[in-house]
Amino acid sequence: MAKQATAVARTVDLEPIDRLEEKVRMLVDTVTQLRAEQARAMDENARLSSEIESLRSRLADADATGAELASLKDERALIRTRVADMLSQLESI
Repeated sequence: MAKQATAVARTVDLEPIDRLEEKVRMLVDTVTQLRAEQARAMDENARLSSEIESLRSRLADADATGAELASLKDERALIRTRVADMLSQLESI
């Protein structure tokens, strides 16, 4: 009977340690998972930052092209006006 009491006492005494061990394992798994997620997030952040820079460059090019197009349209309107004036002068001759 003393052996049974000792065995029960050891089992009862080890239960909190077993629970603690399980909680520590779960914590380690959670930390490992969070580190993997953080690494993925950092990779995604780097990819998106690169994409943002690329888009900014394309936007700057588009702005420059738009400004050049507006300038060419203004120049075309000026030439059209001058040609119309010259045709008008030729008709009057």
